[in-house]
Amino acid sequence: MPRWGSSTTQTAGSLLVSMKQTKITLEEREIPECWYNIVADMPNRPLPPLNPATREPIGPEALAPLFPMALIQQEVSEERWIPIPEEVRDIYTRWRPTPLYRAYGLEKALDTPAHIYYKYEGVSPAGSHKPNTAVAQAFYNKEEGVKKIATETGAGQWGSALAFACQLFGLGCEVYMVRISYDQKPYRKMMMNTWGAEVIPSPSKLTEAGRKILAEDPESPGSLGIAISEAVERAATDPDTKYSLGSVLNHVLTHQTVVGQEALLQMEKAGELPDVVIAPFGGGSNFAGLSFPFLRLNLVEGQSIRCLASEPTSCPKLTRGVFRYDFGDTVGMTPLLPMYTLGHDFVPAKIHAGGLRYHGAGALVSQLLHDDLIAAEAVDQLESFEAGVTFARAEGIIPAPEANHAIASAIREANLAKERGSKRVILFNLCGHGHFDMSAYEAYFSGQLERHELSQQEVDAAIAKIDTPEIPAVAQ
Repeated sequence: MPRWGSSTTQTAGSLLVSMKQTKITLEEREIPECWYNIVADMPNRPLPPLNPATREPIGPEALAPLFPMALIQQEVSEERWIPIPEEVRDIYTRWRPTPLYRAYGLEKALDTPAHIYYKYEGVSPAGSHKPNTAVAQAFYNKEEGVKKIATETGAGQWGSALAFACQLFGLGCEVYMVRISYDQKPYRKMMMNTWGAEVIPSPSKLTEAGRKILAEDPESPGSLGIAISEAVERAATDPDTKYSLGSVLNHVLTHQTVVGQEALLQMEKAGELPDVVIAPFGGGSNFAGLSFPFLRLNLVEGQSIRCLASEPTSCPKLTRGVFRYDFGDTVGMTPLLPMYTLGHDFVPAKIHAGGLRYHGAGALVSQLLHDDLIAAEAVDQLESFEAGVTFARAEGIIPAPEANHAIASAIREANLAKERGSKRVILFNLCGHGHFDMSAYEAYFSGQLERHELSQQEVDAAIAKIDTPEIPAVAQ
């Protein structure tokens, strides 16, 4: 395993001052030198993506219109460790390493014998874990001479992160924001505008994909699948523009592993190893970032750490979806990926955890789940907000709605430990703060949030619409 910096302590103050002021070198910061690529250790590697027209496997060259070659190489890489460019690591020092806390207040509130830890990614400039890959993607696009990046965003955290990263490298940024989140979270839009990004509510009239959706449903609340279609179309039709994705793809999940690598070192310093590692699940980057370095201990060293993805009951692709090839977008412009999915036409309910409103799961996570190497559970938004408020009152940090799902699952685990009278070590990813999500908390406190779980009839209807290839029996 590659080494970290040589420092053994990290004060809170050093996280808040600039590197120029403190003259701390990269070698003195405990920031990983490489991203961890779990493909190298998977017993069964994901099936290849397929050409949407021919349904035949595609090579890296097919992705060239959308991504810079460095990212394409990472997407198909089977190397265990991918070096992080020094320029990217230098930018990481603005907020990394992020703190790991033991939740003494929450443990007391729950009266549990469990030890609960959380990795807090809300200290980044954008307030979430998303800049870990946004900075890397902006760097590689700049290196290849790209002028602008087009992307989508659900709750606005990914769009904010990419706007921040593009501003650092002098790139234009065009963000298609899911309409319901655009309306619910105006201050996320203002963050993106402040960093120079253009933000368009999706579906829009600026793209053929958006116009098609609006013709069918003028009041469409949008979805991440629709927004992806619009952003991909912009990149595919403009030679100066590339596309960037904040989750799902292999290279994105790999970039996020700085979170888990830091947490592993921090847990070692605390003298404990988690029994269960939990993170919210939308497309996979949040979950993969924290869990993959711990899952490596299972795959390589024979540990038995439970890695648990927590998704919303209103968009339960891992717990109730099907494992098959599907499009990453709604219109069908992306390659077909092997994934757990509810179908690319699926439009989730208008829950406030907008970053989790995605129909499918990344290929890496999907294969791991299919092989029973990870676990998943679904949480209703009322339970998630109740958990978030409990956490905020015990620990002082107001979590993002997405993070509330992981907190809810952590509380379930803590209560189980209490019932059994057993010590259990729980680690979860507090992936971002909720400072721009106060309207969601207002809706919760006023009783406007509704419990929402898809009926089996709704799940069956969504899956019945899928007309993409099934996973070959030999791969099942």
